[in-house]
Amino acid sequence: MRVTTGLGEADLSAVLGDVDALVVRSETKVTAAVLAAAPRLQVVGRAGVGVDNIDVPAATARGVYVVNAPLGNVTAAAEHALTLALALMRKVVAADESIRRGEWTRSKFIGNELRGKTLGLVGIGRVGSLVARRAAAFEMRIIASDPYATESAARAAGVTLVDLDTVLRESDVISLHTPLTPQTANLIDSTALAKLKPTAVLVNCSRGEIVDLAAVAAALVAGTLGGAAFDVFAIEPLPADSPIRAAPRTLLTPHLAGSTVEAQSTVAVDVARQILDVLAGRPASAAVNAPCPPSDEAGGPAWLLLAERLGALAAQLLDARPSRVDIAYHGAALDLPTEPLRAAVVTGIFRAFNTERVNLVNALSFAHERGLVVADHRETEPTRYAALIEVRLGPTRVSGTTVEGEPRIVRIDDFWVDMPAEGHLLLTRHTDKPGLVGRVGTLLGQHDVNISSMQVSRLNRRGEALMILTLDDPVPDAVRDAVGAFADVEDVRTARLGPPAA
Repeated sequence: MRVTTGLGEADLSAVLGDVDALVVRSETKVTAAVLAAAPRLQVVGRAGVGVDNIDVPAATARGVYVVNAPLGNVTAAAEHALTLALALMRKVVAADESIRRGEWTRSKFIGNELRGKTLGLVGIGRVGSLVARRAAAFEMRIIASDPYATESAARAAGVTLVDLDTVLRESDVISLHTPLTPQTANLIDSTALAKLKPTAVLVNCSRGEIVDLAAVAAALVAGTLGGAAFDVFAIEPLPADSPIRAAPRTLLTPHLAGSTVEAQSTVAVDVARQILDVLAGRPASAAVNAPCPPSDEAGGPAWLLLAERLGALAAQLLDARPSRVDIAYHGAALDLPTEPLRAAVVTGIFRAFNTERVNLVNALSFAHERGLVVADHRETEPTRYAALIEVRLGPTRVSGTTVEGEPRIVRIDDFWVDMPAEGHLLLTRHTDKPGLVGRVGTLLGQHDVNISSMQVSRLNRRGEALMILTLDDPVPDAVRDAVGAFADVEDVRTARLGPPAA
């Protein structure tokens, strides 16, 4: 592990040639050039929530996970927002400065209570919801504007959903908790400020670009805004000539909302765990550029692994690159989130054909760029398994389920089987006659290839059959060809199910 600080793009790029994981805070810029200088890089961890300083599309194109800690400092951020609101309403900072000057003028610092006031939230995601719950203890009326929030989520947070104009016109305290998007940039400008009560207090602990600071400063000077508190700024550090520095009734902190002892520890642990997961070949729990894996409670890791192995096996049973893959969900598998499973199937397919890095991050874009159509199907017809995923790739069809948390392959084309979804495989299609199993086993033994499991399935007696051998070792090409030359063997294939080769 190496720790460096204060590196610009060129200096940072120069030290990333042998790096597998990179952890940054908000000041380090991870640009496309930085990513290009790190051929081994698998994951970038942002020790915090925002990833504005990371070129996420460039990372995605390279199959590099970008992970953050979306829950690690949400409590700290929520508490800081309320701290700023309280300090403004009660004029705490101005009173402190006054008493330090030797004054004792209590009448100048008569404040306002939060009780009975209206709190307007712009955004009720993780932080906004926590602010709402804490504000309820102050007996505030709480309203919020959030185009993505559901009524049930709002009720759970004790919030009444309204439009943005209502938040602006009715709130005594407005707290911003929205991400930076093209729609939210400069959301609070002179037009929005004109709708506020002249006594209203504005608090921003989300993203600096959401607020036009010059317009806020002008409103404070004109007396049309009661106060403003900012922890974030479009340019950090805040420029010396920023008009907000000289504006009255302000409270400014240097991006401290997530900076508590507890939050720093939680964020570090969350990011470290995800990085270790990625380096171990497991999906990250909070990747900003990959689908969220199914929950552990739903057996998510096993289903995700199964989907990848089904895609890999189907691809290795084909003679040509496919143009379409169909994924069908049966029974209890209908309750699983399809996006991560779809990405896992495609990952398995392309790992069988490509040497480029393909994973949950870039699999679906990889498929789109290469013309592979990916389609999901929800099947209601009963099967012999309570939950089943089926992958159809060209003429090949493979199906699987999980048994006690382990992925199992249970069908190949029309043959029902039961085999682990891991290891080196030898598959033969042959006519069901005595002696073949023994001849194949003898040949493999002569070449020191150990058999760990065997499965024979047939469509009818003495008819078409499928034999699958799971092996500890890969089958040499010459041995595979020798098996294919046996009488009654119509086709022989080898496959490998497992993590990508290092």
